[in-house]
Amino acid sequence: MHKQKTETMDWNDLRFFLAVARTSSLTKTAATLKVSQSTVSRRISALESSLRTSLFLHHQTGYFLTDAGQALLSYAEEVESRIGALEHAFAGGDGEAAGTVRLATAETLANHLIIPALPQFQADYPAIHLELITGVNTVSVVRNDADIALRLVRPEQNTLKIRKAGVMASAVYAAERYLRTHPAPEDAPLSGRRFITWDSSFSHLPAARWFDEQVEDKTSALATTSLVTQLSAVNAGLGLAVLPCFIAAQQPELIEVIPPDRVLSEDLWLVTHADLIASARIKAVAEFLMTILNRANMA
Repeated sequence: MHKQKTETMDWNDLRFFLAVARTSSLTKTAATLKVSQSTVSRRISALESSLRTSLFLHHQTGYFLTDAGQALLSYAEEVESRIGALEHAFAGGDGEAAGTVRLATAETLANHLIIPALPQFQADYPAIHLELITGVNTVSVVRNDADIALRLVRPEQNTLKIRKAGVMASAVYAAERYLRTHPAPEDAPLSGRRFITWDSSFSHLPAARWFDEQVEDKTSALATTSLVTQLSAVNAGLGLAVLPCFIAAQQPELIEVIPPDRVLSEDLWLVTHADLIASARIKAVAEFLMTILNRANMA
């Protein structure tokens, strides 16, 4: 009696599977992985053969996951994450703080908190090469896009090490000259004053929600799509705005109109792979982040 021969999965084929799943294109996958399109097609076929199922549906607009492909996706991302963690652990070692660390965070935190402190970090850890990624909405620590993240939203994945790092408080601010030319009663500090607001496409943001819920006069002096623009508008004397306190503290012309305990606070979360906790370079970056949060009275 002959046993049926089964094909063994080549784990490297998962790289090709993930790339096609993310790009929906053999051509883009080939360019990303620097191989031919026929190689991509062959590796996907080999994976489908070893699993005895179809993973993609081919349409004119691209390649899309079947139900089986969707089921495989989370497993493949977990494998990718583990392999990435293994490579990083041995690249950086547990002793010397050296190697590349990909840090993901919000652009606000990057520009006003992290980058100003980087010269000292680089002086302390010259062997660490830091890559700063600010597209946190599309960056996944689980998917191995980043090694460590400082986030305003707490992720739920079990494979991550998550701890509360601090709080980002926000208050209502205005330029001194705006307050002088637009006086208001002490018990009604918003009366007769206009806000610099978020564009409607950003209505989900906590600051935009606070404005919508708490401010009666919705007349806007200016609607913007970035915090940098709001900060410039406030400094120019256009009106009031909800700004993070640590940023406003760096602006000598701004005056607090409504304190943070009457506006909002957002928790900050430090996120990394559980497998990378022992890495010296990850520890160095985590300690650096906690230090600057403490310095800004945010921890």
